[in-house]
Amino acid sequence: MTVTTLVDHVRFGLVLDDPTVTGVTLECDSVLAGGRDLERTDDGWVLDLPRPDLARIEYRFRVHRGSETEEVLDPANPLTVRTAFGERSVVELPGYLRPWWLDADAPDGRFEAQAVAGETTHDVPVTVWSPEGLADEDPAPMLVVHDGPEYDDLADVTRYSAALVAAGTLPPHRVALAHPVARDAWYSGSPRYLRTISAAGIDRLAARYALTGPVAVMGASLGGLTALLVGLTGAPRVGAVFSQSGSFFQLRHDHSESGYRYFDRISRAVQAVLDMREAEHPLVVGLTCGAQEENAANNRDMAAALRRAGHDVRHREVPDLHNYTAWRDALDPALTEVLQAVWSGHRGRD
Repeated sequence: MTVTTLVDHVRFGLVLDDPTVTGVTLECDSVLAGGRDLERTDDGWVLDLPRPDLARIEYRFRVHRGSETEEVLDPANPLTVRTAFGERSVVELPGYLRPWWLDADAPDGRFEAQAVAGETTHDVPVTVWSPEGLADEDPAPMLVVHDGPEYDDLADVTRYSAALVAAGTLPPHRVALAHPVARDAWYSGSPRYLRTISAAGIDRLAARYALTGPVAVMGASLGGLTALLVGLTGAPRVGAVFSQSGSFFQLRHDHSESGYRYFDRISRAVQAVLDMREAEHPLVVGLTCGAQEENAANNRDMAAALRRAGHDVRHREVPDLHNYTAWRDALDPALTEVLQAVWSGHRGRD
């Protein structure tokens, strides 16, 4: 017994040959309506939930034995996904499409460790990926990725770049994976961090590698907020921003987040962007967000505000939630279109 997808509901099932089990609870995103306790039947433990408007569901089971609880993957479902919070079982609902570029034949490229010293207390470690055949002295555009190592590990961002370069869809470019040493402090509108990346960071990378065209900056969640703020701080050298599920906190939408240590600083920075009348240096901005996730409303507000100010905004809502697979699956065409727009005419050695 495992997950069964029907017209109007999804059935989760778990068979356990263990008489000591006193209950089973489904662990999944709160956007799924309905209860979480499975019912014991002659065939095992079963729970029916209304079918959500999603392409995928990540889940685990909590198995209760009296006062003890064990979290387990679905033993009857071989499909799993690694997440920032551990491994999950996953069910792909009808209509889900795996990104084509994951299976494309493309060279891996090479990685080199760097460090950026600026106004932050700690240097910012940056791992720079270059596609096969691109020498350090060859001029090429650059994409800076916040939460870079995790983004690459869980969303395959350098594989995306390798495949799109190999296909000729994007010009050869480098990807700078920024490490989040002090993530909450840095990715919450810290002026020192924003200046470090947009000034010293770009200068350091430009001194090491031959750059051409405007830099693009991306990130997700708090990294998506930070990517936008870096873009606004670093324009015109930064020409594009790609933000996924950006944490553009506003009290009217995000009261549940108001206890977060840096909420006030974030909300002030967000409000300043929302109040912006005119963009001195218009950016190409891509925004993706799950249509049902908590950040959907503040992303809609941000997209509208950036358009009003004169930025070139492409906003997409996707049938998934706040996770790295959702962000991976939205890279093409959403990020592709942003990079094509900002790097048009800057194909380096091509």
